[in-house]
Amino acid sequence: MFGPFRPSFVAQGGLLWKNPFRMSATRKANVRKRLRDVDQVIAAVEASGVRCKALDEALVLPKESEMHARDKYTVFSRYGLHHRKSLHKVPKFTKKTQRTSPPGF
Repeated sequence: MFGPFRPSFVAQGGLLWKNPFRMSATRKANVRKRLRDVDQVIAAVEASGVRCKALDEALVLPKESEMHARDKYTVFSRYGLHHRKSLHKVPKFTKKTQRTSPPGF
């Protein structure tokens, strides 16, 4: 009960979410792969001849190969340090479409 494996209470300072400070190389590779997969889907839908507003907005976004590393692995955050936030700290970041930053950031 009082040994090294006793349960720690969150209210007493235990970590609830164990997010690493930096993204690992594996996570970065998975992000790049996910971006390339999205690019392939957008290209396939465009080639099929379907037109819609969502496709027009997606065609304006830069491709994975055209993006800066800053935009691949971080997103704009109003409250973050230097207005950037690491991508793995954003909930459901795979569903966000933030490939570009606001002007000036």
